Amino acid sequence: MASASLETEPGASPDVRRPMIAHWIDGRSVRGEGEPCAVFDPSLGLAIRELRLATHAEVDRAVASAAQAFPDWGRLPPARRARVMFRFKALLEANGSRLAALVSQEHGKTLADAEGEFARGLELVEFACGAPQLLKGELSASAGRGIDCFDLRQPLGVVAGVTPFNFPAMVPLWMFPIALAAGNTFVLKPSERDPSASILLAELLAEAGAPPGVFNVVQGDKTAVDALVDHPGIAALSFVGSTPVARALHARAAAAGKRVQALGGAKNHLLVMPDADLDAATEALVGAAYGSAGERCMAISVALVVGEHAADSLVERLVRRLAKLDVGPGDREGVEMGPLVSAAHRDRVARYIEVGVHEGAELVMDGRTHPAARSTGFFLGPCLFDRVRPHMRIYREEIFGPVLCMVRTGSYREAVALINAHELANGACILTASGAAARRFIDEVQTGMVGVNVPIPVPVAWHSFGGWRGSLYGDHHVYGAEAFRFYTRLKTVTQRWPDGDAQSADLAMPGTS
Repeated sequence: MASASLETEPGASPDVRRPMIAHWIDGRSVRGEGEPCAVFDPSLGLAIRELRLATHAEVDRAVASAAQAFPDWGRLPPARRARVMFRFKALLEANGSRLAALVSQEHGKTLADAEGEFARGLELVEFACGAPQLLKGELSASAGRGIDCFDLRQPLGVVAGVTPFNFPAMVPLWMFPIALAAGNTFVLKPSERDPSASILLAELLAEAGAPPGVFNVVQGDKTAVDALVDHPGIAALSFVGSTPVARALHARAAAAGKRVQALGGAKNHLLVMPDADLDAATEALVGAAYGSAGERCMAISVALVVGEHAADSLVERLVRRLAKLDVGPGDREGVEMGPLVSAAHRDRVARYIEVGVHEGAELVMDGRTHPAARSTGFFLGPCLFDRVRPHMRIYREEIFGPVLCMVRTGSYREAVALINAHELANGACILTASGAAARRFIDEVQTGMVGVNVPIPVPVAWHSFGGWRGSLYGDHHVYGAEAFRFYTRLKTVTQRWPDGDAQSADLAMPGTS
């Protein structure tokens, strides 16, 4: 799961009074009753806020509030719910800089990156405003003699979302705007690492006109997640995190009769063909592998390069470019890469670097020696491994940090076979000047999302996001039209209005004539 455990971080001090981040239950801020948890500024390595981890009783209160609000909210005409989303969108636009600043401060990503996260999240709210169109059913008039048949899409009830630290604004916006627009009520459990954005979203949604209980936030850790998974009042659960947790959560929630979409980890590959522009490939890899310190589910963590000459040339270019990469606090002008989210996560990534060296990969650039890594913040510089082999852990497992693994391949066929054999099939990209190669790649690669000369193939709001195999457990991708299907259930009505003539019983199977 993307949110880390509560081990003590450097700079934490129980004697310092810090601003308290509350829960949001029944339309108001609620001070928590559970154990305290510090929230850090990763650039400084210092605790700046605090929250109280939700107890089972507080999760129960949030679910009960959502259940009480559901009947009235679910019966509202979709156009009236959409108007709340329209007002929410306007308030988000007016407060975008506040939201981005909170995300940058608590996550560590650059301010420009946080603004980009906000912009992608805003697209989802815009899409949710189209709920009246997207909830329309289908009608078959005169399906039989005097009989009409039509479909309805109706909300599920109370639904929940568990979201990770890497996109504290965007990933919640993947979920709750569409869920609410479809008529459900929602309980959000954000990451305890960067929780402030969730409360600002709740405040703006209330200001937009969402009634109390329609949207609730519980700050918490595994205890809160388990409470939501097991709660009989939760009809569906959306999750983004690691593959082991996604797999276990899906099995547990589905066994309890819940609808589940659980997005797991990723090992996204970028295939560099011999005809690719290597200067463009260098910039594409730097942005896709090291943006947000590699803490993206769509980060490119593997470069598959066809041909030794292309690989040698690409390594040389990457080394020159990465030597100039500006690493520092996310709010400093010109910074390209900020810190990792926590000391624990930084140390986890550093252990993977040790594993790669031990397994025999060639460590071309060691981010542990970067000057920023000697500061009090949770920094690593960019890391680059060459001559990585498929059996190595750094190839097989998601590292979720600023580490790029280069795998040298002899052919297009060999490269695609590697992608298709990997357990994590979130996304894959190809850089090529050949339309034929690109077309073949689209047809043959076995991942949920594909990019052609695009290093990060995140779909726009009106399409849907999701991987294959170990990257997604459940039948529905997130957002787009898939989300309206996930957050509603289909009801099909067959009706006839008698014309006054009595009819005798017919025990045969009804037909359409």
